[in-house]
Amino acid sequence: MTENPFKTGSVLADASSQQCQPNPPRRILVVEDEPLIRRLNSEMLIDSGYHVDVAEDGVIAWDALLLNDYDLVVTDNSMPNLSGVQLIERLHTARMAMPVIMATATLPQEEFTRCPWLQPDAILLKPYSLAEFLGAVKDVLNASADVREGIAPLPIWQTLPSAMTLRL
Repeated sequence: MTENPFKTGSVLADASSQQCQPNPPRRILVVEDEPLIRRLNSEMLIDSGYHVDVAEDGVIAWDALLLNDYDLVVTDNSMPNLSGVQLIERLHTARMAMPVIMATATLPQEEFTRCPWLQPDAILLKPYSLAEFLGAVKDVLNASADVREGIAPLPIWQTLPSAMTLRL
């Protein structure tokens, strides 16, 4: 039996008991090469009720993404082996629709300008507070849940009054 190379931050019951839960915890992958930041972010998320896996670089994260289903990826950009932008590019190429938060010290503005489809759903510039981090996670997860449930905002033409309802 091989050991799972992805470090799990919380222990969940087996799959059969998860199916009975009305709202199983959202699953988040935290990708960060700095051990202290990785630990702080994952502990904050675990304490908030999320199931968290961690990866110390983009290559390990990519392997985790191929093996597991996640509701959100939180990634640094400047990492060894595979950057955050390269990880987002792989997600895009593989057509893995998944929200991404980039938590980074420097924005990869050149890459975002050249390839705007690589823009993450949210960006946190380091240093950020744990409250800012948790707020971004909640906002992105709520937005992605609305899209999955078909509660996306109405197109502008559907919000404009029709000629039949206008009073002159």
